[in-house]
Amino acid sequence: MSNFRRHAYLFAPVLLALTARAAEPVVDWDKAKAETLLHYQAVVRINTSNPPGNESAVVNYLKGALDSEGISYQVFALEPNRANLVARLKGNGSKKPILILGHTDTVGVQREKWPVDPFGAVRQDGYVWGRGTTDNKDCVAAGLMLMLQLKRLHVPLDRDVIFVAEASEESSSGPVPVGIDYLVKEHWPDIEAEYALAEGGFVHSENGRVRFVEIAATEKVPRRATLVATGTSGHGSRPRRDNSIVHLSAAVSKVANWVPPMRLNDVTRTFFERLSTISTPEEAARYRGLLDPQQTAAVQEYFADHDIGKYSALHTSIAPTMISGGFRQNVIPSQAEATLDIRAVPDEDMTAFFSQMERIIGDPAVKIVPSAPGRPQAPPSHLDTEMFHALEAAQRRLYPNAITIPGMVTGATDLSQLRAKGVQAYGIGPRFDEAEFAEHGWHSDVERLSEDSLYGLAQFMWYAVLNIAASK
Repeated sequence: MSNFRRHAYLFAPVLLALTARAAEPVVDWDKAKAETLLHYQAVVRINTSNPPGNESAVVNYLKGALDSEGISYQVFALEPNRANLVARLKGNGSKKPILILGHTDTVGVQREKWPVDPFGAVRQDGYVWGRGTTDNKDCVAAGLMLMLQLKRLHVPLDRDVIFVAEASEESSSGPVPVGIDYLVKEHWPDIEAEYALAEGGFVHSENGRVRFVEIAATEKVPRRATLVATGTSGHGSRPRRDNSIVHLSAAVSKVANWVPPMRLNDVTRTFFERLSTISTPEEAARYRGLLDPQQTAAVQEYFADHDIGKYSALHTSIAPTMISGGFRQNVIPSQAEATLDIRAVPDEDMTAFFSQMERIIGDPAVKIVPSAPGRPQAPPSHLDTEMFHALEAAQRRLYPNAITIPGMVTGATDLSQLRAKGVQAYGIGPRFDEAEFAEHGWHSDVERLSEDSLYGLAQFMWYAVLNIAASK
């Protein structure tokens, strides 16, 4: 082989790579920031507190933005004021669709506790304040911008890109499921996809430096129960040993102090393994100690006192949240109840779990009454998929000094319903400083998101979706 041919042969892959990068659609991000903020503020200003929801008001706004670019969509509503929007950009069909999911409802507010109008989308000190700024109208705005940019730049697609603005995530499995459960049951062909992106992850920052991007690949499952204690009613002046409140109190104490067995899965095990590679020697030793039977108990105790998020990720958790019993101060009630918010790891055998809880309580006067299951149990999403690798690539592009770590949401999202249908679903999110999120995150009375974090989320979603959806 001649030197010319040899050099040409070696240079060819580089040339192809440069050509591919040059052909990548270019977004004017400065211009996109202003538009992203415009749409974001508009949807935050729409009060979609659930209940009652009124998500159709956001759908109507999104329809106008999509109509202006000629993007097709469908509106599905079990109730007129609680609509879901499903927009679609068609690909060539060589790959299965990707679904972008954002929920348009929020939890309610106590206005007197807010320092600003919770539905004012007030810009202050680089932040946008308001209910839904982090949960989840940031994803709604980013998903809308993704669709607008793909259409404007005429990006050829190998797969359909579907954007769903869904209702009722905050009470997904209520008496009338009008959101994702309704879509899965009645309109599955319209949202069926190979991959899905929604809330659940976020970009971890500390002292202004991004340490890692957490991609939620699984989540705990709400499995609530009620403890019901019964006894004999009577006069408060004559104490009884079968006082239902006394038996209930003892049971609640036992359950709250019970530490169920640690149950790591592929996602949580990888989370701690990767986190140890970017941590201080002391922290790294702690994370590795979880796998050492002689250290596990001490590490769990440390997390219980210093990092309740990691503590919750280790096992099925139990939190007493409500207690009731009695109606007069001088009457011993015949019944008292306590509500337990149980968040199960994905593969927990709840029948066996409740049997063990019964043994822990050890009191025939107290019965465990499980609530009807809500979100379904589903296996974790895989970590070796094209989508997960695209998310890692987006992290390297935007945050080159960080790493990607899969995580498990200790709360719940509507990705569980999609995972149960076989969709490989991943939670993403904006950038948060650790201390900032603890004070100003989901559901707080001072909920806010920095403008830079909003723009970062839009960029992260764009690069990840472009990676796996755009024709090469």
